[in-house]
Amino acid sequence: MPKRVSIVVFRECDPSIIYGVFDTLWAAGRFLKNSAGQPLFEPSIIAAEHGPLELITGVSIIPQASIEDIEQTDIVFVPNVIVFTPEELHALDRRLIAWVAKMHRQGAVICSACGGSLVLAAAGLLSGRETTTHWSHVPVFRREFPDVKLHEDRILVQTGEGHSIISCGGASSWQDLSLLLIARYGSGEEAIRISRLFLYQWHRDGQLPYASMAVNVVHGDAVILKCQTWLAGNYDRADIIPEVTRLSGLPKRTFDRRFKAVTGYSPLAYVQALRIEEAKQMLETGSAPVDAIGREVGYEDASSFSRLFRRLTGISPGDYRRRFRIPEYARPRSLDTRPSGAMKGSAKV
Repeated sequence: MPKRVSIVVFRECDPSIIYGVFDTLWAAGRFLKNSAGQPLFEPSIIAAEHGPLELITGVSIIPQASIEDIEQTDIVFVPNVIVFTPEELHALDRRLIAWVAKMHRQGAVICSACGGSLVLAAAGLLSGRETTTHWSHVPVFRREFPDVKLHEDRILVQTGEGHSIISCGGASSWQDLSLLLIARYGSGEEAIRISRLFLYQWHRDGQLPYASMAVNVVHGDAVILKCQTWLAGNYDRADIIPEVTRLSGLPKRTFDRRFKAVTGYSPLAYVQALRIEEAKQMLETGSAPVDAIGREVGYEDASSFSRLFRRLTGISPGDYRRRFRIPEYARPRSLDTRPSGAMKGSAKV
């Protein structure tokens, strides 16, 4: 008997994950080599009401059922919701959030992709538990749900009794979650077959290689904003922390406390993250040696630079370049002729 999968659609969803999950789970168990096969899942798209629903991207979707029609389901899948502020989070349809919580109480496995974990947290399903989300949602998640242990570096997190709550991280990590469901309710062999059919890959290195620095500039602290602006153009200075502290005109302890309060980073962690962001851009677009890039962003010792890069991204600078460098067939000539250091100051605030 196929597992019933209810893909819950909010207005704030984008369509790619909705249809990607639907197509992947619909195909699981079908199209076997020597037979038609038996489907593992029966996916359906669910909304708060019947009728066309215009999503945040402007695309309209026609749900197959409303929450009033679904009294019970085996699996609930919450796709990404594009929300970046507390106000946007609080504007999510409470009817859908309450329905997700109800399905969990009735025994359904609850899954979320990307920012969908914000919905699970809003439904009260993650209190005191672990989860993950897209790295861009981390600031609002930490602010609104401080009792949830957030692993923004991980692709998949399973929690709850019997691993009944599963979250995946950013963007295409829904593929990892879909393959996990296929392996759980079908077999590892079927998960491998589907991964080959759709050309999916497990994101074994986690999210860190894909994450960008989350810079909080939406705050009212003019002194810290002035310091952030200065840091964007002077990140390579050797004595940068004493210098930016002097620029603030504040005692060091006061500066450290205010900086952390409004940016989420200590001054040193902020500078380190800023330097690594610049290094990532140089690795993506240029051909300078790794040690030269390290010096360009402020690290004379190549090994120190490499250790920090690996700690903040999860992979080495060389591996990062191989993974994210623009392919030759897509690279404009200007990227090959750009001098080392041309990216300095590009992390504007």
